[in-house]
Amino acid sequence: MKKIVFLTGAGMSVDSGFKTFRGNDGLWENYPVEQIASHEGWEADPILVTKFYNMMRRKLWSAQPNKGHQLICGLEKDYEVTVVTQNVDNLHEKAGSSHVIHLHGDLTKVCSSRDPYNPQYIQTLTEENTDVIPGSKAGDGSLLRPFIVFFGEAVPMMEPAIAEVERADIFVIIGTSLNVYPAAGLAQYTRPDIPVYLIDPNPIEKVGRQKFMQIQKGASEGMGELLALLRKS
Repeated sequence: MKKIVFLTGAGMSVDSGFKTFRGNDGLWENYPVEQIASHEGWEADPILVTKFYNMMRRKLWSAQPNKGHQLICGLEKDYEVTVVTQNVDNLHEKAGSSHVIHLHGDLTKVCSSRDPYNPQYIQTLTEENTDVIPGSKAGDGSLLRPFIVFFGEAVPMMEPAIAEVERADIFVIIGTSLNVYPAAGLAQYTRPDIPVYLIDPNPIEKVGRQKFMQIQKGASEGMGELLALLRKS
């Protein structure tokens, strides 16, 4: 069974109506990213940051996977599929994808502010229990913070993502400007002989390697076209 690896970004969730802060305006729901998505912002006002992510979680619960998410999941019948996503939403999981690597964290989780990646202190929130009361503590006594990779922090899931990309027989990039590193460099880890597809409505000149095919459409429509190409190959 061939292995297909997807790298998805903000454009993947556009058809679901879920906005992310990885756009060109540097805002997420009208907040400067430095205020709500940086370590400095967290240190300056953890109450504001906690309330912001409570709000975003409530929006996420009402968002539904779009056709693009569903088509990616459907490929698991014929391929070994891994999704590497820059998005903090859980829409790939909601669609049924079984192997998702979150590079920038997961909005549905909270963690220790002292030791964010210690699994002992990571909690998964539910739709019925989605808000974190400001001042709540993790098991180690530190403040509970969003399980989000803030700007400027290391990206611990890059190594597992690179390992998946190196094994890919097909690599597909959807809805990312490829301006945010280190994720933007993932295409460099593909084997030189495999096909690379880019689905994005905006023209993009390079993806980290010379040869690739762009489908200049949104995620849902572009995935439909990709499926047609894969059936022919």
